[in-house]
Amino acid sequence: MVGKLKQNLLLACLVISSVTVFYLGQHAMECHHRIEERSQPLRLESAKTTVPTVLDIKANKTFAYHKDMPLIFIGGVPRSGTTLMRAMLDAHPDIRCGEETRVIPRILALKQMWSRSSKEKIRLDEAGVTDEVLDSAMQAFLLEIIVKHGEPAPYLCNKDPFALKSLTYLARLFPNAKFLLMVRDGRASVHSMISRKVTIAGFDLNSYRDCLTKWNRAIETMYNQCMEVGYKKCMLVHYEQLVLHPERWMRTLLKFLQIPWNHSVLHHEEMIGKAGGVSLSK
Repeated sequence: MVGKLKQNLLLACLVISSVTVFYLGQHAMECHHRIEERSQPLRLESAKTTVPTVLDIKANKTFAYHKDMPLIFIGGVPRSGTTLMRAMLDAHPDIRCGEETRVIPRILALKQMWSRSSKEKIRLDEAGVTDEVLDSAMQAFLLEIIVKHGEPAPYLCNKDPFALKSLTYLARLFPNAKFLLMVRDGRASVHSMISRKVTIAGFDLNSYRDCLTKWNRAIETMYNQCMEVGYKKCMLVHYEQLVLHPERWMRTLLKFLQIPWNHSVLHHEEMIGKAGGVSLSK
């Protein structure tokens, strides 16, 4: 009698164990399927990601914008002809530069600050904010500012003079971008900023010595980075030569940018303030 009871108990335990294992197996499979179902739309969504576009209502054209587009960056120390260069390019019907954003150099300087601090770099990495994450975010932010702060055009350019302090970084973010570094005699550049009282962060306008020192330091930083990315991506433009020989330099420059020649770049003054023309920073 006792032996039979033991057999029944063992059989009951075996049945319960089997049912439990079967239930757990089914539950695990259901969980697996649910996870797959949840992840499936994400894969499909990423596969269907489209390139952002902007519509030019006047021309009835749509322009796609992405990190591989041929962006143009104009830079240099202020009062070195960056505004003249921007205005001349803006007069071209296929190019839009627009006014200084003022935001781009600041966000680039912030990124440099994070990179220089080893302690901050470690903290960011530990938080999962890696270089790849930051670069992707910077890329999207900068592109959105450049594209959306003015009218659409086949070629877009940005003129925030000190942005070229991060020239090599920009070249990494935007592989097909090209850079125009404006250089002017430092004495003339400093005299212009002091006599016109042009406020520039870090420059003491009461001291020619301080301004020349800061000018030299900024030009050295930008020039070295221009040389680092190479002559195929960065072109040095001397302000004095551009003023003396505008057509020769603009033809050379547009050839460097691989943009067709247009005579309107020599008459930018006629386009100032006009719709689709040249708007000057306030």
